[in-house]
Amino acid sequence: MGSTAAASAKTKLGTRDMTYIAVFAVLMAICSWISIPEMPPFTMVPFTMQTFAVFLAVGVLGGRRGTLAVLVYLLLGAVGAPVFAHFTGGLGILLGTTGGYLIGFLFTALEMWGMERLLGRKTWALALSMVLGMIAYDVFGTAWYMVVYARTTAPIGLGTALLWCVVPFLVTDTVKLVLALFFSRRLGSILKL
Repeated sequence: MGSTAAASAKTKLGTRDMTYIAVFAVLMAICSWISIPEMPPFTMVPFTMQTFAVFLAVGVLGGRRGTLAVLVYLLLGAVGAPVFAHFTGGLGILLGTTGGYLIGFLFTALEMWGMERLLGRKTWALALSMVLGMIAYDVFGTAWYMVVYARTTAPIGLGTALLWCVVPFLVTDTVKLVLALFFSRRLGSILKL
């Protein structure tokens, strides 16, 4: 019975956990507001700091709490809170052409959580999970973009979608990943998470 109580206590979220989840959901919103608008025909997605905040949330809080922070962020946006780029929100944004990249952040967090369970929280494992996480949101987001764009405008090829939505962001997303890895290690040791 003692081990059951300990396991139950471990699965519950305490006030401190919920506070950290809320703080990182807000950080994702703030980072989404730091943006450079789309520049058609070169990019069809704005440059933002969201990816940095997603990686940082899971890197600092761990898979479970980090994933919940991403979920809270997306739910806030879904109900209309202006937490997405350009101070936007609502289901229209999530269901629009670039909404797949936002939803893809949840897959990124889940993938990072899975890697954490598999490999632990070593720096190299976190770096690998971030790289795979970047691939996860790019794959999901690009597939989503192609489907929605085809329905609303015209069919689009994979090469064009990648040139508009992924290639312009590879360098900046890699820099954000490296920064998130660095700050995850620093904040994790300061917060003792």
